[in-house]
Amino acid sequence: MTDLSAIIKAYDVRGTVPDQLNEDVARAVGIAFARVLAEQGTGATAVVVAHDMRESGPGLVAAYAEGLRSVGLDVVNVGLCSTDELYYASGILDLPGAMFTASHNPAQYNGIKHCYAGAKPVGQESGLARIKEIAQDLLDSGAATEVGGLRGGYEERDMLPAYAEHLRGLVDLSGIRPLKVVVDAGNGMGGFTVPAVLGDAVLPALPLDIVPMYFELDGSFPNHEANPLEPKNIVDLQAAVVKNGADLGLAFDGDADRCFVVDADGDPVSPSAITALVATRELAKHPGGTVIHNLITSRAVPEIVTENGGVPVRTRVGHSFIKAEMAKTDAIFGGEHSAHYYFRDFWGADTGMLAAMHVLAALGEQDKPLKELAARFERYAASGEINSTVTDQRAKLDEVKQAFADSEQDELDGLTVSFADGAWINLRPSNTEPLLRLNIEAPSAERVAQLRDDVLAIVRG
Repeated sequence: MTDLSAIIKAYDVRGTVPDQLNEDVARAVGIAFARVLAEQGTGATAVVVAHDMRESGPGLVAAYAEGLRSVGLDVVNVGLCSTDELYYASGILDLPGAMFTASHNPAQYNGIKHCYAGAKPVGQESGLARIKEIAQDLLDSGAATEVGGLRGGYEERDMLPAYAEHLRGLVDLSGIRPLKVVVDAGNGMGGFTVPAVLGDAVLPALPLDIVPMYFELDGSFPNHEANPLEPKNIVDLQAAVVKNGADLGLAFDGDADRCFVVDADGDPVSPSAITALVATRELAKHPGGTVIHNLITSRAVPEIVTENGGVPVRTRVGHSFIKAEMAKTDAIFGGEHSAHYYFRDFWGADTGMLAAMHVLAALGEQDKPLKELAARFERYAASGEINSTVTDQRAKLDEVKQAFADSEQDELDGLTVSFADGAWINLRPSNTEPLLRLNIEAPSAERVAQLRDDVLAIVRG
């Protein structure tokens, strides 16, 4: 019997195909989403659906669409799509949406990211728990195996040209100096969207010489995992940037909603520095605006936002928290350490492509190399995320809390300890695994190493 609690998590549906996620499950989740839309009085009459390059995508979408149509909702299928293109479709069509993707997970996985009309997120608190409850009942009773007559309508629509035109309207790259850019799509959806947005497949050419890497759509990920935050997955990109004498490199994850940047020497530019860079550009357009950052982005981010006349707001880690705070504060922009970037001009949703375009514009509007440009936004040494397998997470958190009792602490998300010299640590439990995740930032690498050793001695002791 299918147990949906194993695959319906805090933010989305994610599981292995076909044992955890199959057409019966997809059909049940489709019916459940339709019922949640009705229960919440949204007035929705249609849902926009899409899938990434995974082989299981079309079949799962077809079953999900059957579920929607069986209860009278129309389906707009935009087909092969990046996650941020689905958010664009949800925003511009003002329809709830469902994106079939497992992001950077291995080939055997697939999943569903739901949103309400206008790309508003559906998380555990805002409908996902109810979707799980309804879908589980349908599966347990066998009602999801077959559905009756399909009362809702169905249409297919290509949104890629309009998506590309919309992004080009937000960041004008036509007047920048010529740039050579290596792009590693990781055999994911960046291979579909980059030629349309940054190339000349749909719109007039830009002053960009794109060197493509792994643009062939292949959900088996034959070259490397499509997770650019893992250092081993950007090694090919780093080498190609240096070999081609490129100005920078861009790496997208599997569903192309995240973008990672390397400079001309192949050195990574931290997502915190990208957050600060984009924030300054958005604040130039929207003086005094609010910028969201999660609590493990660099302290340089709120400092730079303040220096540029903006209002920084600190949140928990996770896109549902960021998006909720974006809506609550009418923030102009938000950034996370994981290379998710959120824009008010994009319905508050995350889009790696738009962040990449801001980087290209910032670089191309002046003559300095990216390393020199990015250095303005890098102020501290950082540890990166260090994971430890821990059976009793709460006990270890309490031990660390006691060990640093003399320093300022808060528990917005896990435990954050702030020190008088500007250093800080954050230790937070994983939502899905028996892990504690440690992040550290300090004025020097030596101080980072000292704090790392002190904390890990407790956590792993």
